[in-house]
Amino acid sequence: MPQLGESVTEGTLGRWLKQVGDPVRKYEPIAEVITDKVTAEVPSDVDGRMAEHYIAEGTTVAVGTLICRIETLNEENTGSQPTSSSVPADSPSKASLTSTLNEDRHQVEKKANSRSLGRYSPAVLRLAEEHQVDLRQVMGSGEGGRITRKDVLAFIEQGSQPSMAIPETKQTELSSAVPSSAKAPEHSQPAAAEARATENGDYTVLPATPIRRTIARRMLESKRTAPHAWTMVEVDATSLVRYRDRQKKGFVEREGVSLTYLPFFIKAVANALRQYPMLNAAWVDDEIRLMKNIHISIAIATDDALVVPVIHHADRLSVTGIAHALNDLATRARNGKLTMADMEGGTFTVNNTGAFGSILSQPIINQPQAAILSVESIVKRPMVMDDDMIAIRHMVNLCLSLDHRLLDGWVAGQFLKAVKEQVEQAGEHLTLG
Repeated sequence: MPQLGESVTEGTLGRWLKQVGDPVRKYEPIAEVITDKVTAEVPSDVDGRMAEHYIAEGTTVAVGTLICRIETLNEENTGSQPTSSSVPADSPSKASLTSTLNEDRHQVEKKANSRSLGRYSPAVLRLAEEHQVDLRQVMGSGEGGRITRKDVLAFIEQGSQPSMAIPETKQTELSSAVPSSAKAPEHSQPAAAEARATENGDYTVLPATPIRRTIARRMLESKRTAPHAWTMVEVDATSLVRYRDRQKKGFVEREGVSLTYLPFFIKAVANALRQYPMLNAAWVDDEIRLMKNIHISIAIATDDALVVPVIHHADRLSVTGIAHALNDLATRARNGKLTMADMEGGTFTVNNTGAFGSILSQPIINQPQAAILSVESIVKRPMVMDDDMIAIRHMVNLCLSLDHRLLDGWVAGQFLKAVKEQVEQAGEHLTLG
C-alpha cells in the first residue's frame, strides 16, 4: 500500500485493475486505492504478470502493507526460462510472455485512442455494465454533454433496447475505469457484487461503496471529536449581484471561464482569515496550530462522491485568479484527475451549498480544521432599509460551523462580520483585480 500523502496512514483497496494471470506493463495501473483525501491508481514498476492478490477489494490496510505479487522475467538470464524466484516452472516462456505483453499494450493504446469519444464516471460505468447499456446511445445532460448517472437511469426507464456491448471508451482517464484486459468473471469481482442492490422485505439494501464508507467514517470522527458550534449572518449581496452582472459578459470573453459568485466569497473569506487568524488554525494532539498559509478547501460534489480539493495561497490570488483555480479544480474533479497535491494542506473550508438552492445549513467541520463556512443561495427578499423604506434586496446567509475547543463565539462573529462587510461593498473593496 503506497504512501499517498504525508498525512495518509492507510488506504482502501477499491478495485483490482489487474486480475491474477493478467499481463502487466511497467507504469500500468494495477489497482485503485481510496483514501480519505483522494482516489488514486497504483502503477506497476515492472513488466510481468499478476501472480497473486494478498488483500481483497474493499479492504483497508496500513501504508506499507503488501497487497500483491507480480512475477517478472529476469532480462539478464540467458535462455528463455524465467528465474525460479519470480515465475513458477509452468509459466509461459519469455517469448510467449513478451508476445502477450505486446498484445496487451496494443489493446491499451487502442483504448487510449478512443478516450476522446467520451469520459464516464465510475458510477456511470457500473450502471451501464449492470444494465448492459451502450453509452454511445445515451444523450448527456451534464457540462459539455457529459453523461451523468441520471442520464443512464432515464435511458433505462424509457425502455430503450440495451446493447450487449459496452463501448471501448469505458477505458477513460478516470482513476476508477477498468481496462478490458483487467476484467474477470463476475464471481471474482467483489466490488461488482457489492454494487448490486438487494431486496429485503419492505426495503432495498444498498451496500456502501469504499469511498462512501470512508466519508462516513470521517464525518462521524469529526462529530465525535470536535464540539460543533454554529452561527449565521445575513448578508445583503445586492452590490455583489449588480457588480457581477456588469462584469460577467466581458469576463468570460476575456478569461474563457464563467464568473460565478463563489470566487468573491472565497476572496472575502481569505481576507478575513488574515484579520482573524484563529479561524485558520487546527486542534492537533491537544495543541493549537496556527497555520501560516491560507489554503482554502472547496467542497465539490461528483456523481458518486464528495471531494475537497484545495486552492493554495488563496489570499495571494485575485478574484479572477480564484475563478480560474476553481474552474480547473472542478473540471479535474469531474474527470477524476485530481492529484494528492490538490487535496493536501487545506486550512479552512468553504462549502457552496447555495448551488443546490439551500438557504440554511449546518456543515460538518473538515478535521482538523477549526471551521467551515457554507455560502447559501442568494434570494430576493423585501427588506426594511435604514430610512424605514422597504426595498427588494438580494440576500444570502453565511453559515459557520466552528470547533468550540479553540474558537469562541466572539472571534467567530467578528470573522463573519468582516466577510459580510466585504460582500456588501463588492465593486469597491471586493473587485476582480
